[in-house]
Amino acid sequence: MRKKWIAAGIGMIMAVSLTGCSGKLSNDYVTINQYKGLEVSKVEKTEVTDEMVENTINSYLTADQTKTEITDRAAELGDTVDIDYTGTMDGVAFDGGSATGAMLELGSGSFIGATDSYKGFEEQIVGHNPGETFTITVQFPSDYQKADFSDKVADFEIKLNKIYEVKTPELTDEWVQTMSEESKTVEEFKKEIREKMEKNIQASADGQLQQAVMDAFLEQIEVKQLPKDQVDEQYKSIEETYQKMAEAYGVEFADFLSSYMNMTEEQFKEQAQEAAETAVKRDLACKLLAEKKNLEPSDKEYEEMAETYAKQSNYEDVETFKKEVGEDVVKSAVLQQKVVEYLADNCVQVEPSDSEK
Repeated sequence: MRKKWIAAGIGMIMAVSLTGCSGKLSNDYVTINQYKGLEVSKVEKTEVTDEMVENTINSYLTADQTKTEITDRAAELGDTVDIDYTGTMDGVAFDGGSATGAMLELGSGSFIGATDSYKGFEEQIVGHNPGETFTITVQFPSDYQKADFSDKVADFEIKLNKIYEVKTPELTDEWVQTMSEESKTVEEFKKEIREKMEKNIQASADGQLQQAVMDAFLEQIEVKQLPKDQVDEQYKSIEETYQKMAEAYGVEFADFLSSYMNMTEEQFKEQAQEAAETAVKRDLACKLLAEKKNLEPSDKEYEEMAETYAKQSNYEDVETFKKEVGEDVVKSAVLQQKVVEYLADNCVQVEPSDSEK
């Protein structure tokens, strides 16, 4: 199953299309009508702001919090409590009003606040001890997101399971040195985070552009004939993937399709056949373009990209990855990546239409 998932995932990542002005390329199987100057919608990149950097660093600080259980006193504002609660209106429980093991920082304003007539949810927990069960009464605000609850009064039976004192570390040079292998100071850490965010945004933009250009490329491919054995192999791979998914859910294949995929077996066969043919068409077209434009990866490029794929798929070493996924699958993925990069380098980005925006 792992092999099939990785192969399918790599195939999706490699999807690309063509539009533009160029000569045709053709062989016994497909004709590529265009591969240069393909028009695709311009990919807009998000600018990394100081606020985004600060929020990211704050998330690291929060993740590094220490939590100490308090057993010798009642809950106070600033404590984090573990509670079970059940909410009722006129004695009837309502949807979304119950939870077990909920973690709540008292004073955070996360839950229902005070009104003129009733205290807030969080402040009514203050003063209670671990193990206590008690009932509080609150009033939903008039502008509550669920209009049916606006201004309604509700009772909550609460069990206070545990009280914790949570401490968030301060952003200091010393803390930075425990978190980063590159940075020694707070300013260096901020720069490091910004650069990583910009790199991730660029990678995302590249991926969007490559996906768009592959979709355009596929539209420029005319099929003469597809090797039946290759289509059958792709179909079998797709079918096996979904059959294993059904096994993982512990249901029959037909039940899995109807319950989780909202389709019949006939619909699945039709869509799987179409996907298999598209995959083979893409593979043949990429091989043709790579051959005519000398895009075949060198041995060094192949090994470097195979290692990247292995890491992305959480394999400890590339040889195990090649063995389990299949070296032919990896080689195809690497070649398609080279092709899609070529297409992206030679495409034309245009302003998206109003509907695309």
